[in-house]
Amino acid sequence: MLVDSHCHLDFPDFAAERDAVIGRARAAGVKTMLTIATRLDQFDGVRAIAESDDGIWCSVGAHPHEAADHAWLVAEQLTALADHPKVIGIGETGLDFHYNLSPRDIQEQVFRAHIGASRQTGLPLIIHAREADREIARILNDERPPPGVLHCFSSGRALAEAALELGFYISISGIVTFRNAEELRGIVRELPLERLLVETDAPYLAPVPYRGKRNEPAFVAATAAAVAALKEVDLPQLAETTSENFSRLFTKAGRSPR
Repeated sequence: MLVDSHCHLDFPDFAAERDAVIGRARAAGVKTMLTIATRLDQFDGVRAIAESDDGIWCSVGAHPHEAADHAWLVAEQLTALADHPKVIGIGETGLDFHYNLSPRDIQEQVFRAHIGASRQTGLPLIIHAREADREIARILNDERPPPGVLHCFSSGRALAEAALELGFYISISGIVTFRNAEELRGIVRELPLERLLVETDAPYLAPVPYRGKRNEPAFVAATAAAVAALKEVDLPQLAETTSENFSRLFTKAGRSPR
């Protein structure tokens, strides 16, 4: 069985057929999904989806694109929301210097608020990093948060190594199947299997052979197959190991009432 460690089931892309999307995931062997918050004013909807299904969990946080609308955010606000039994992670948070949709200093300020909440709750950070490897590594080294995950990893080897040293996990998305992703495939070959997760980031980044379609959790099986080939293990072993890794990182999922 597989875990989709990062998807966005609350997004409008799924509104018309969310139950069918979840059903297709289960038919593809995806037993668990983590649906991710990107704005606090939309958190109630994210949480409601997690409450509706025993195999779906959620996070609480504000995406770096949305940091400008969350400049007021402090760790205690996240901590209070994270008390809910279905909330198992803090984020997604981090830095995105590709689009710069929020000012960089505000992104860092909001990122540090999430780190504070991770420290207060013990819940893992879910980090988005794009064209900000050096800055992410610097902040993590400064703050020394509890272990978390670099989601949808497409950064360089140095950030992967810095994160691994801090006990973090690395989550691989459909990008690993893209034709121009040879550098990422080289990094994945060298990453320790016991620190890997797989995800869709649905509705984005559908893996080959679904490239160009709306992504959905069922498609994590294609990403898992690609990672298994890179790690030279069979798919059942990759599925079992990444599921165990998910449970080891997101421990609240194991102890929360379902």
